[in-house]
Amino acid sequence: QFRHVQQMTYSLIEWRSQILSGTLPKDELAELKKKVTAKIDYGNRILGLDLVVRDDNGNILDPDETSTISLFKSHETASKRIDERIQEEKSLQQNLDLRGQPIFNTTHTYSLYVNFKNFVCNIGEDAELLMSLYDPDLSKFISENYLVRWGSNGMPKEIEKLNNLQAVFTDLSSSDLIRPKISLVCQIVRVGHMELKDGKKHTCGLRRPFGVAGMTNP
Repeated sequence: QFRHVQQMTYSLIEWRSQILSGTLPKDELAELKKKVTAKIDYGNRILGLDLVVRDDNGNILDPDETSTISLFKSHETASKRIDERIQEEKSLQQNLDLRGQPIFNTTHTYSLYVNFKNFVCNIGEDAELLMSLYDPDLSKFISENYLVRWGSNGMPKEIEKLNNLQAVFTDLSSSDLIRPKISLVCQIVRVGHMELKDGKKHTCGLRRPFGVAGMTNP
């Protein structure tokens, strides 16, 4: 239990640093605060401490302004949600034991850092590069896209980001780490004219699939 709480504390420290950095968009900040409060409530439960009743945004309900019935219903909902989380973690750990895989603490999150160096492809027009994580066994993407706009001159459209194109895929859970395969996929989208056989260009700014590349973990 000590190791469990220790990992949860590490997660809270990391998330606190992200919140204090002031670099997160408003929607991501709200979502991260919900994760923090959920983690705190979960830790209180496994330690046998009191459950703090909160609203949907993670704010503590004021008993002077909230009816007794509403407090009771909110308490029941929160308690049920935490119990379901505990059962999910126990089930996951049992499955890991059966598969003989290392047991990663399910309360800890992981990140993948990507440093984009260069893009070499003879397109002749602007392009958009969409990088994301993909599970080939389930045939679905498991992350959002990291977008890089590339110019026809072989340089990033945002020239100030030259040699500084970096991305971090965050909030990867333990269940992601035990996937048999994870691929980093780069989709190339051509942005430009629709060229006709007679060589005339009547349109511009059209987005068309051009290519794809991938790299799979061993």
